[in-house]
Amino acid sequence: MFTFLNVPRESCYMILMLQKLTRTALVLMTAITLLGGCAVTNFSGIPGGQSEQRAANLALQGRHDDAAAMYIGMASGASGQQRDRLTLLASEQWLDAGDGRRARSAMRDVTPPSTGELLWLWNSNNAAIDLWNGKPDQALSILDAMSARPLPLKHRLRVEALRADAWFQKNEPLRAVQLYMQREQWLGSRQEMSDNRQRLWAGLRVSSVRSLRDASNIASDPISRAWLTLGALAVSTGQQGIGWSNGVLRWQEINTGHPAMSIVAKLDLPERGLQDFPRQIALLLPLSGQNGTAGSAVQNGFFGAYYSAVGGLGGAQTIRVYDVAATGGAQAAYEKAVNDGADFVVGPLLRGSVNDIATEALLPVPVLTLNNVRNDVYAPPGMYQFALSPEDEAISAAQRVVADGKMRAVALIPDNDWGRRLLTSFATELESRGGTLLEYRNYTPRDQDFSFEIENLMGLAQSAQRYQRLRANIGGPLQFDPRRREDAEVVFLAAAAPVGRLLKSQLKFHYSGDLPVYSTSRINAMDGRSNSDLNGIMFADTPWVIAPQSWIAELPELYDEYWPGERRLGRLHAMGYDAYQLVAELFVTRTGSMAEINGTTGRLSLDDTGQVHRELAWAIFERGVPVPLPEPIRPEEQTGREGLSGESLPEQPASWAHPTQEL
Repeated sequence: MFTFLNVPRESCYMILMLQKLTRTALVLMTAITLLGGCAVTNFSGIPGGQSEQRAANLALQGRHDDAAAMYIGMASGASGQQRDRLTLLASEQWLDAGDGRRARSAMRDVTPPSTGELLWLWNSNNAAIDLWNGKPDQALSILDAMSARPLPLKHRLRVEALRADAWFQKNEPLRAVQLYMQREQWLGSRQEMSDNRQRLWAGLRVSSVRSLRDASNIASDPISRAWLTLGALAVSTGQQGIGWSNGVLRWQEINTGHPAMSIVAKLDLPERGLQDFPRQIALLLPLSGQNGTAGSAVQNGFFGAYYSAVGGLGGAQTIRVYDVAATGGAQAAYEKAVNDGADFVVGPLLRGSVNDIATEALLPVPVLTLNNVRNDVYAPPGMYQFALSPEDEAISAAQRVVADGKMRAVALIPDNDWGRRLLTSFATELESRGGTLLEYRNYTPRDQDFSFEIENLMGLAQSAQRYQRLRANIGGPLQFDPRRREDAEVVFLAAAAPVGRLLKSQLKFHYSGDLPVYSTSRINAMDGRSNSDLNGIMFADTPWVIAPQSWIAELPELYDEYWPGERRLGRLHAMGYDAYQLVAELFVTRTGSMAEINGTTGRLSLDDTGQVHRELAWAIFERGVPVPLPEPIRPEEQTGREGLSGESLPEQPASWAHPTQEL
């Protein structure tokens, strides 16, 4: 039996999942969309005027930190109102640079003015600080009063831009669009108009899909409505994939002559018009039996991506879902999908099922499997492999170690197949980048005490032996403080969360708590337990879980809301989401190269064997919770991956898997 889904263009609860507001993103947006491009006063006729002119020019060039440094430097040599004015100008530039803390700190040194330009600067800076703090109502209480009074043009432009940003933060993008459009009427040059439209575009891209679609439905002005529909398309697709590219091209056909055409012209879009895409996709998943929970999670992620792209497909795509557990196996499900007219097949999910598909000498319809074949199985032409591979995470860990300036590592790994595979991947990648794996020790995950392994790995046992020899030679007791080896710079720890908590604590007990510890996603169990014992551990994981981009920031929370029982399956949601994005790219690519995808499971790239690799996001445990880390410097070349393409998911289930199942 199989499930048949002919997905309508405008329906389903999943659309609602793509439509909520990200407050944090909008707070950050304020730093992006603030001001700049305002008229500049000619300072050549006043003391220090040439320096102020240079600072103003730096501001116009977008070098806001440099402009702020110049203004605050001039303020240190001034006094009275001149000092206050220069300090306020420095605060303005720090706000434009997104540094609200420095702006707020500088404002404390200024006496609140009572009238004139200083009052306008004082009030608009305070409003901008309110926006930086995510308090749009407080900002509007200042800005609306200013807007109602006569203002010089440069202050008028700043006030109206801040008002628009406040309405973006209040989740009312139509008001923001109208204010930016009105602001454009006061601008005198093409560059100023271009900057104004870029700020408007930035605000749209960090708004919620729901607010944008709701606003477009009530907008009476076609120009405003088109801005809002373009923004909704950008946010719902993350500006990538078939839904985005085809949606923009259709938007252009409908909105010829729109002000946003100058922005669309700069977008990276296909040159040959509408991209082709598979009209019928078959999704092969285990939806019943012991693996049904995992299969359902992937399916939910897959359809989440479909609904984000549906606007660009013209309703011309059908998704058919086949329960592999109820159709006689993967081969039977694949044959059924082909006979039903599938243009592209996604799945199966389980390793054994993928190997069954790989035994076919000829695949009449291309397939994207959701696991990897075994090393001894040859993947036939037309088979692409996409897996949440632990090898990719170990490779990412080695790359992160080198990017962080460390070259000498030791490793603690479990004495099982999963641990050995991670060790091989980590060591190969580390050594390919000039690093060295000094030593490693296996541990038994069932144990509670790992003193023997840690002492031998960190050289403490040798230290104790040296002490015993010295004591015997001297013939009396000596003061003794064990010392760990000094050549190791980092520890690579391959462990699930429960044993990881023990190992981290015991590393600290054995004089090794100061060494940075790098790990994989398995250390992040998402099981509701306290992770304070893991503080300081850095680990690779999917962006969905630890560092979602603005366009997917709401998705994990919304999936938790609709499927609370799948909270620990977020990585499988992300896998399904990315699988849909990959289908469109692979369908167009066929035998060519695939452009990199900024996905929810990582940055996705395709190698010569048809295997998809991931570059992971990074986080560190602080106060028991994962905190995202900045991206490391990306390697210029992807190396160390050859020979690893045939591996599969770990024998022991990773933290996203059902506790009793193996995929």
